[in-house]
Amino acid sequence: MILDTIVCVECGGEARVLRADDPDDPYAPGDVVAYRCVECWERFDVVVTDEDVEDT
Repeated sequence: MILDTIVCVECGGEARVLRADDPDDPYAPGDVVAYRCVECWERFDVVVTDEDVEDT
């Protein structure tokens, strides 16, 4: 599951996903999910793993 928000490692603020998971074009293992912090504007790229896309 791709999270809509994560904690910013720079300032502790809220970093929001830049492209939401789309049912017609879902993220796959190896894809990169980009987040941007709403407080310090740092960008974070997180690589999707098999565990992130497993059905629950």
